[in-house]
Amino acid sequence: MHETFTKSMARNIYYGGAAFFVLVFLGLTFDTTHTLPKRDNRANLTETVALGKKVWENNNCIGCHTLLGEGAYFAPELGNVYKRFGNSTEAIKAFIKSRPENGVPGRRSMPQFHLTDQELEGIAQFLKYSSEINTANWPPNIQG
Repeated sequence: MHETFTKSMARNIYYGGAAFFVLVFLGLTFDTTHTLPKRDNRANLTETVALGKKVWENNNCIGCHTLLGEGAYFAPELGNVYKRFGNSTEAIKAFIKSRPENGVPGRRSMPQFHLTDQELEGIAQFLKYSSEINTANWPPNIQG
């Protein structure tokens, strides 16, 4: 009953394992290509949302905040800030406008960026758009 491990056995294990994982990869790829279109949010993508994304990038918001789990962990997650502010873009704009000039001394706080009304509307719409992305319940709580 004692068998030795031969080259042909090793080759069969190698090819069998490779075939198995190629099939798993193809199956996951097929599943992804059929699942992602159902989660597509491009219908809500407007010029204002694109402007908000540009404001987000130009002011390096991701340098402090996370958005859907990506970015720095210095400041709160913003993937659900629209829901956290009571589904109100006006509340988001008011919060950004109310920031002190250089932040609050001795505390982590967002400084004043002096955004125009159009930029404020853009960033608020971008954060609203981000909150409507189907993220499978991420972040797990409303506080981010």
